[in-house]
Amino acid sequence: MRFLRHSLTGVFLAALTLALLIWSGVTVGSAIQTRLNAEKRVPPARERVFAVNVATAQLQTVVPVLEAFGQVQSRRSLELRAALGGRVIWLADAFEEGGTVRAGEDLVRLDPTDPQAALDRMENDLMDAEAESRDAARALELARDDLAAAQEQADLRDRAWKRQEDLEQRGVATAAAVETAELAAAAARQVVVSRRQAVAQAETRIDSAATQIARATLARDQARRDLAETTITAAFDATLSGVTLVEGRLVQANEKLAMLIDPKALEVSFQVSTAQYARLLDDAGQLIAAPVRVALEISGTDLVAQGRISRDSAAVAEGQSGRVIYARLDTAAGFKPGDFVSVHVDEPALDNVARLPSSALDAANTVLVVGPEDRLESLPVDLLRRQGDNVLVRGEGLDGQEVVVDRTPLLGPGIKVSPLRRETAAVLASAEPELLELTSERRARLVAFVEQSDRMPAEVKARVLAQLGEEKVPARLVARIESRIGG
Repeated sequence: MRFLRHSLTGVFLAALTLALLIWSGVTVGSAIQTRLNAEKRVPPARERVFAVNVATAQLQTVVPVLEAFGQVQSRRSLELRAALGGRVIWLADAFEEGGTVRAGEDLVRLDPTDPQAALDRMENDLMDAEAESRDAARALELARDDLAAAQEQADLRDRAWKRQEDLEQRGVATAAAVETAELAAAAARQVVVSRRQAVAQAETRIDSAATQIARATLARDQARRDLAETTITAAFDATLSGVTLVEGRLVQANEKLAMLIDPKALEVSFQVSTAQYARLLDDAGQLIAAPVRVALEISGTDLVAQGRISRDSAAVAEGQSGRVIYARLDTAAGFKPGDFVSVHVDEPALDNVARLPSSALDAANTVLVVGPEDRLESLPVDLLRRQGDNVLVRGEGLDGQEVVVDRTPLLGPGIKVSPLRRETAAVLASAEPELLELTSERRARLVAFVEQSDRMPAEVKARVLAQLGEEKVPARLVARIESRIGG
């Protein structure tokens, strides 16, 4: 009985389990069928709104700044060369690399023995020529006296001949006497001719003596110049460069001894493109004298000099493009010829332009402005200049518009935005230099480094020390000095 009871219980539980499985399947199938047959409910669509940074475009007059790189050079330099060969017997104390000399100061002296001997010979030759000239003058005077005497004798012979002819006509003289008188007169005339020839030769001797004097004078002057060339002097106040000469060295004629460079007459040469060059021309096609600012970065600070454009290159160098422009520097303390500097040139002012971040402009020269209902609109503009991270643009209807300053591919015309308005000056202008309050130990370490630096000019060192002595010091200056200390 127990076996039968257990068997019936198992059959009952199996049937109950099967029924539950069938009921579950029917329920799931019915639910799926109901879901498939039900209508789809679409949630209401919401427009996506982008938050954008905008700035108000304000038309104003802006002076564009042209940036380039150039090299400082001296407008006045002179090569010192030996006009004659010889041995160096004396050098000035300042004749060294970087030495400062004054105009007219003796720099180098060569051995003057040979030039002095040549000068003495030329002076003796001149004395000989002058003696020859005096002798020729005396000979000419004697030749003229001899000619005068011969002419008087010829006149007497002519009168004697005429007297014999007169006597012959009266029957007193014979034909032989007349003929003798005629021959004597002819001989006297021949003597006159020979005396004239002697006078001509004496005059020729005078001319030859004058030529000899002139040649001897030229030779003497040349010898004097050669003797003067043994002493080389400074033509102007300058600094010496490229000095390789030592005392006792034997130099050759036309050998380069050093370079004289005027450290006060400095200029900077820089190259610009043809388009940039065209913007620096006036209505007459002449290069304008635009202001120029030159900067040289050194440890701790920048050397800055002001100047103006003076001229441009006459021709384009082979294999080059653009134009080379030269600007004279007014005050260039600390600058040296050969310095590689950055150049900033003030171009002619542009009227009715807006300064915007370069990220606000796309490749098609359009900007996005906030229109009605905070929807973006595309506004075409003319790109006039690029100034670092900013652009100068001009466009119709741009004044007063709120322009998107951070443009992304997700933004376009018709998109609704949420403007984040900021002041235009805060967007364009750089922040004020950060100032730091230094501890006494940190300030003393910076001051000690600047005072011990040999690379800074005295004027720059004084300016840096003055800044370090203030209560708050620019963070950029501190970072530069500490980077040099750490290096």
